Amino acid sequence: MTQILAYRFSAFGDVAMTVPVITEFLNQNPQVQIIMVSRKNFQDLFEGIPNLIFKGVDLEDYKGIFGMWKLSKELQKEFQFDYVADLHDVIRAKILDRIFKLEGKKVFKINKGKNEKEKLTDIWNLDKVKLKPTTERYAEVFREMGFKVELSHQLKPKKIQKSGIGIAPFAQHQGKMLPIEKTFEVAKILSKNHKIYFFGGGKKEVEALNSWQLQIPNSENLAGKLTLNKELEKISELDLMISMDSANMHLASLAGTRCVSIWGSTHPFAGFLGYGQSEKDVVQIKDLTCRPCSVFGDKECYRGDWACLNEISAQQIINKI
Repeated sequence: MTQILAYRFSAFGDVAMTVPVITEFLNQNPQVQIIMVSRKNFQDLFEGIPNLIFKGVDLEDYKGIFGMWKLSKELQKEFQFDYVADLHDVIRAKILDRIFKLEGKKVFKINKGKNEKEKLTDIWNLDKVKLKPTTERYAEVFREMGFKVELSHQLKPKKIQKSGIGIAPFAQHQGKMLPIEKTFEVAKILSKNHKIYFFGGGKKEVEALNSWQLQIPNSENLAGKLTLNKELEKISELDLMISMDSANMHLASLAGTRCVSIWGSTHPFAGFLGYGQSEKDVVQIKDLTCRPCSVFGDKECYRGDWACLNEISAQQIINKI
């Protein structure tokens, strides 16, 4: 059996996007086994995938060049892999690539389309072009090895009774997050006809959502209460998830649940829409020529007024439902 060592160490959402690609690749290539190396707390994302071994690491144990050298030696001692798939292409991944090449391994890495994304996020560029989905960029790494993989780009809902709406109001950066009072308004309106479940993480988010639960009847705060595995299970049972352009959108994709996603300074054109999610379920202000100004939502607002988020109304979101 051919073994491929793959790695992606980055943010939760980026790693989550590798899951449907790896799953469909392995289904189409049953003679292949993948050893997926990532942060150890992401293990539940890869649970139950046939022919996949998850190798979780704590990056604090592998700092700098010598840390990556240590990791490379451990991986080569534990596994007998034929190919290396760099799904990250950042400094630590580049170091691993170099070491494995010196060891005679065949290394293939992702083309993240950096120049295309810089052009897309140039606020003076009025000719916005939809870029290749990130999932296809992952798949191309395996195609370059000589394997065939055709992505379905389809949600796979679980055949179970579904009910309730999940709401994940937070995001890592301001440029991705709807003003909190608007999401609260959406939750309050929807709670009249649907059971609402709140998702989040971190002490401040848990406290805020506990407050929402007290103020909004027919709602329940799940933030900080579930393991990742249980959270995926709960999301799979929902009729719908409402999320920012954040990790919960990608969790909804893995769980096979439709997601209405809210976009501010970022844009689905950059290739990060949840796998299998519909562009019809995207909520965004389309007539702002400065959008997108960022791939990750981590830049300050050029205009200074965050119009891309402040101009979104609660009714726009509710209309999608």
